[in-house]
Amino acid sequence: MVHVYNCHPFTSQQIVQVEQEPGLVCCGGGALIVVATGGCKVEAYSLEEEGCPLICRFATMGAVRKIQHSKIGDYLVTIEEKNSAIYLRAYTNWRCQAEEKARIGVRLLGHLLRGASAWGGVQTEIIEIPLSDHPVAVACCSVTGDLLVGCENTLVLFTLKRQNEENLNPNQQNPLSFWSSAQQSCSPVAGQTSSSCQKDSFLDFERSVILHLSKMTPKQVALCGGFVAVQAELEVLVLKLEVTSEPTMQESSDAHPSGDYLEDQSDFLLIPRHQELLGNRAEDCDVVVGVENTGLEDGRRYTRTYVLFRRFSPEFFQGCSVEEMQLHSLQLYPLFTSNQSPLLDEPACVFCFFSLPNAGYLYSLRGGVELLSTYQYPEKVQEAVLTDHLLHVITKSALQSFTVRCAAVAARIEDPYIDTTIKACPPSSLETCALRMQLFIGLRSICVYGRHVVLFSAADSEAPEETERHTQRRGLTRRWIITSPKETRTAGHGWNLYVVDMVSPLTLYQEMAEYSQNYAENNPQSQSLRHLLSEAHLLVRTALLQTSKRHQDSTGDPDEKMATLTEKQELEEVFRQNCSQLGDSFSRGSPKDCHLALPYYRMSGLSVTDVMSRNRPLPGSPHSYGPGFLFYLKHYLFEETDETLSTETADEVIDIFSQSEPSLLVTVCASPCMKNVNPARTLQILQCLEDTAGVSVSLTITMATMMLHLGNLPQYTELMERHAEMLLVYGFIEEPRLLLHDGGGGGKKEQVCTTALARQLANSQPGLLVAAMVALHENSKVQLEQADFIFKELSCDNSLQVDFWEAMLMASSQDAVIQELLFRLASVYIDRLTNTISNTTSKQKSLKSAEDLISSCSHFGALHPWLTVLNPAQMSSSQHQEALHKLQALLCGPSLSVGTVVPLLERLSEETTWGFSLHLLCATRREQYDWSIEKLLDRCPQAIIAYANHHLQDKHMALWWTKLLPELCDRTRAAADGSILLSVLNGRRCVFFIQAHLKGHYGSLTAKTCIEIINVFFIHSPAVPWSCRTSPGIFTVIACFSVKSQKKRDARVEQAASSRSGIARSICYP
Repeated sequence: MVHVYNCHPFTSQQIVQVEQEPGLVCCGGGALIVVATGGCKVEAYSLEEEGCPLICRFATMGAVRKIQHSKIGDYLVTIEEKNSAIYLRAYTNWRCQAEEKARIGVRLLGHLLRGASAWGGVQTEIIEIPLSDHPVAVACCSVTGDLLVGCENTLVLFTLKRQNEENLNPNQQNPLSFWSSAQQSCSPVAGQTSSSCQKDSFLDFERSVILHLSKMTPKQVALCGGFVAVQAELEVLVLKLEVTSEPTMQESSDAHPSGDYLEDQSDFLLIPRHQELLGNRAEDCDVVVGVENTGLEDGRRYTRTYVLFRRFSPEFFQGCSVEEMQLHSLQLYPLFTSNQSPLLDEPACVFCFFSLPNAGYLYSLRGGVELLSTYQYPEKVQEAVLTDHLLHVITKSALQSFTVRCAAVAARIEDPYIDTTIKACPPSSLETCALRMQLFIGLRSICVYGRHVVLFSAADSEAPEETERHTQRRGLTRRWIITSPKETRTAGHGWNLYVVDMVSPLTLYQEMAEYSQNYAENNPQSQSLRHLLSEAHLLVRTALLQTSKRHQDSTGDPDEKMATLTEKQELEEVFRQNCSQLGDSFSRGSPKDCHLALPYYRMSGLSVTDVMSRNRPLPGSPHSYGPGFLFYLKHYLFEETDETLSTETADEVIDIFSQSEPSLLVTVCASPCMKNVNPARTLQILQCLEDTAGVSVSLTITMATMMLHLGNLPQYTELMERHAEMLLVYGFIEEPRLLLHDGGGGGKKEQVCTTALARQLANSQPGLLVAAMVALHENSKVQLEQADFIFKELSCDNSLQVDFWEAMLMASSQDAVIQELLFRLASVYIDRLTNTISNTTSKQKSLKSAEDLISSCSHFGALHPWLTVLNPAQMSSSQHQEALHKLQALLCGPSLSVGTVVPLLERLSEETTWGFSLHLLCATRREQYDWSIEKLLDRCPQAIIAYANHHLQDKHMALWWTKLLPELCDRTRAAADGSILLSVLNGRRCVFFIQAHLKGHYGSLTAKTCIEIINVFFIHSPAVPWSCRTSPGIFTVIACFSVKSQKKRDARVEQAASSRSGIARSICYP
């Protein structure tokens, strides 16, 4: 369905004073190009000046049948006829004919005129472009300036080149890429001489590729940014040409279709069926395209990809016969986004438009092929032109404009946040609308440049049927035909060339806004109002794209830049105004689209107070708050924001939700922007909610918070004691913002701040606060860095933060978090041990003791028995001793990475026994047992046996015989007073170990070790009971397992049992 709105897109019109009746008309480069009827004279008029003065005129070499202007390179290309022969020519530097006295040079493609430099300036050149087939259509690329020529069964692509005057060697030509018309052309001002034309540069073309078509005869062609479109009578094919250095495999015999096909089918009338193939499916069409690379200079190779194929079947349409149902107005249109440079980038969007007499079709080609709009015309359309924001069509008697969806596609390519809760844009599938039409008589052709629409009209009162385009019956013959030029009309028949100026997008928007007020007054929720506002939105978006492009193309004129900047600011202002109107429309709309109120209100820049004032129901109105407004308000309150509502506004928010959604009152009260809410009034509403909905933990906490704001601590305590501590933790999980708020700053998650309730819990119930923060972290409600920041705010020292880390270590299952916490705790414990002053002044007692952590957390290990010998009985403070025990428990546990702690332990001296114990624990964890045994024998030999019994087990058992016992014996014999070492060696544990464990390690026991042990027992241990020394015990074991032979072992057992003197030497040396 096409909507019709009474908005006028045109502001004025003027008649161009042309001497002869125009035969062909085109626009480009600020000029209106007119070919007089008869076809051998071209005139150019300025569209940028009032009255459209003449720029220049020049004669052509033949009668012009087709003419096109290229923005890049500022050249004209024509298909001309002379003496029944058809020629393709390009006219460069044509503006130099302003005085009709400049020289004109004629040359072939690829042959530059060396004499041009000697003439002191660049002359007008006519480039003859030879072709093997007759040309029927031409097109110039608005992005690169390349030329596409359509012949009977082929498409020929010519690449635009630039040649400098200093180097006229054709072999050194360079491709011309992304030239701007300002860089390529002369000034379009009338009366300009040839000396002001661009110097030192010449244009030329290179034949790059030929596309061979089967079963398709081109009628129109289009070229844009690598896309090639070809139109037959009822078929449209779009291809994408890509340059590659690899040899292409697409050149085949199918590339040159046989000429017998059409002749064989000449006796049949074939009726094609409707067919639409998009993307990769377009390869299934029956049109085979072969690629023939012909470029010789740059060695580039082209590959083609099918993009779109559309075929129509001939149908009857009112006012149009079946034979007249032919496609026309093929166009490829590029669109650049605001962050693109047309000189450097490919267009972000490319659109393809073509039309039947009764309907037009607009496709988007980039990012997936998609049919955007279908335009149903009310009467037969002769020609159509697509622009950024409007589609202009002409009938015999009217000019009409339709809206387009190009801006909707460009917006989604440019901004990834479109179609989210942050930004929105009307969909590209939005139904189109027609604006007010402008009546004319006998319209024949249309072309557009900027905001100027050029119309040619010619009324023939005697033979009105001649104004219709002559068409041949399709299917009977398809031979190439050139229609002979018509006779020049006499002055009596009448003709006119109009330049109709379009209104600025800002003016058209204002008219749409005024027009929308009628809908808003009658029915503010009507779909027509929303559709009109959406049309205005897309119009402003298009204008913003155009303004950004003009700002990039500005040549440095400060006045021009200032004017562009002012226009952009005005457009941004009306854009915000339109977003606010769209937000109002969706806020009161149906629940289906109500979510769109949020992004539009956000783009409008309105504060929440302004939005609330726009959505208040009228007194006596049966309508309440709309679903879209409630959706916006919930998102505003539930997401962190910097804006804080006033008391009046916050109380109004409470009233809104108490009436519409009372279940959300707890979440609303917890919002950071509700800090100024009246606590007494809110408490009454919450108490009413509790009476109706029942008691809940989160509601109780919210009521306690209001009591805290009122300063009523007894009532606050009473409310908090209603529920157990674990239930309160669940309440904080349900609504975390009761404890913490985002600190603002653009939504940076690391910035948080505490609430009054959190500060109260830090003083009165620190355990509840720590448990709540742990639960929030484990439920992904808060990050570790946020929690650290909160506890730093709440505590002058780091005691609460350390309690949180210890509690987190018990609850967390994430390995990365566990390692981070272990390192932090080890650092804190070491800091406390090295700085006793801060520990003595700390007022906060830890929530968990070392014994509690050992019993409840697997990352804290039980203290090794030998540590009781090294740990002092009394330290400078209880905090100091607690830090030591916790650090020792971490080192005794399985999780702490010792390598990360060793650099920190360098701050602790080994002079104290507790400091030595920490270094010894680290060395033991790193399996440095030799060093540990030596250090322990040096510092505290009393603990060596306990240390060995605990650590020298399993695979380290051999260290008893290879390190510990030999070292102990050596030190005992060498010591002046070896009573301590003897007591260690004679201890029950040592003797028991030797008796119990020697059996499995006889291979490690050397003869010297046996002698030392026995001598120590006999000579240095007189206190050892004779029953122990004379019993077969240790001697039998040593005797048995100091030799490896079973036979010798049995003999030594008997010898050891029968003799007690000299046994050591006889046993060890058989």
